[in-house]
Amino acid sequence: MKKLYRLTQEGVDELKAEHGELVGQRSGIAMRIKEARELGDLSENAEYQSAREEQDRLESRISELEHILQNAQIIKISKSNGKVRLGSAVKLEADNGKPEQFQIVGTMEADPMNGKISDESPIGQALMGRAKDDTVEIKLGKQVTKYKVVEVS
Repeated sequence: MKKLYRLTQEGVDELKAEHGELVGQRSGIAMRIKEARELGDLSENAEYQSAREEQDRLESRISELEHILQNAQIIKISKSNGKVRLGSAVKLEADNGKPEQFQIVGTMEADPMNGKISDESPIGQALMGRAKDDTVEIKLGKQVTKYKVVEVS
């Protein structure tokens, strides 16, 4: 069974841009390999080995991106019914009054440092299905923090 990668349109666009950039690097690496081959003995040619390793990493990432894009399911961000779901932007307020804002995304797009959390993360799981004015307890390790859902969009 194929794994579906749930992504926002923005996430798909970012992966397509990365794919295009990496494909554009292929000719430069091929040229480095060609030049290194011309230097002679390949078994002791550090430049050749380095270029081949870089080519392997590049081709692996290109292959991975192609697989993800072929199996991507775009998250439709439609009008909110007031409940947190995949694609929702959520504003929270902690007990101490500190505001937090997150967007709920699929695991491939998760970037907690930029406020994008996975629906499979502890915070994402706790928020799914919640509505404005709900109180949510989020347990991270041994620490439990209470949040009030201020806004869902």
